[in-house]
Amino acid sequence: MTHAFPRLEPPRRRRSRLTRRGRLLLLALALLATAVAVAVPLLLRAPVEKPPVAEKKRTLLIPEGWRATQVYAAVDRALALPGGTTRRAATAAAPALPAAARGNPEGYLFPATYPLEKATTAEGLLRYMVRTAGERFGADRIAAGARRQGLSLHQTVIVASIVQAEADTPADMAKVARVVHNRLARGMALQMDSTLNYAMNRSTVDTSVEDTRIDSPYNTYERTGLPPTPIANPGEQAMAAAIAPAPGDWLYFVTVRPGDTRFTADYAEQQRNVAEFNEVRRSTSAS
Repeated sequence: MTHAFPRLEPPRRRRSRLTRRGRLLLLALALLATAVAVAVPLLLRAPVEKPPVAEKKRTLLIPEGWRATQVYAAVDRALALPGGTTRRAATAAAPALPAAARGNPEGYLFPATYPLEKATTAEGLLRYMVRTAGERFGADRIAAGARRQGLSLHQTVIVASIVQAEADTPADMAKVARVVHNRLARGMALQMDSTLNYAMNRSTVDTSVEDTRIDSPYNTYERTGLPPTPIANPGEQAMAAAIAPAPGDWLYFVTVRPGDTRFTADYAEQQRNVAEFNEVRRSTSAS
């Protein structure tokens, strides 16, 4: 005989309920986990490399009025070449020169700032200078101005080189050019100290009587006309003065003191100005 037992229901699970503090803790843990998940990949990334610093471009400045010998020495220094290397390389620029220059780049190493690259050579740099001079001096206005003065382009470069060497300020260039043209027109010797300085490879304002007697084609005290080559490398201002000299009858000038250059057509006045120049020189030397 069987007995019927009552059916037992499975016990109900009691649902646990989080306290307010527990919910806050759980939220904080979730936020922390999210932050870690984002931060870890960032920490594992390779550090961002800084952009390379651009190499400073090197340049070489050739000032107005430098002689070729000064340019050669500057190129040697700039390119770290043994002394005399650029002078020997000067023949490389000959093909770009006007025929009247006869292969001598004096006067055509145009004053400017030139870029220096790793591949720059003395030969290439000299050719660049001569090409620049050809572009600047070969302009139609320069050729027309030279013709107005009855000179060739090469002769005009010679005049400009003297103007560059003799003028104390840019404002005086056109007046110095007028003195040169007036003397040439009269068949007078130019009597320029700058040409003597070139012949003697020096730079001074003190010229002795003995200096004026040296045997040189650059002795413009003894010889009439222009010297055989430019005596420096002129800039555009000097070239502009050579083709468009200031109007005037001046035949003489002397820079008595810096900024005080006096021009005159009267020889007696020139002698007085020279005497004052000598007095200024003596007082300056004594002080």
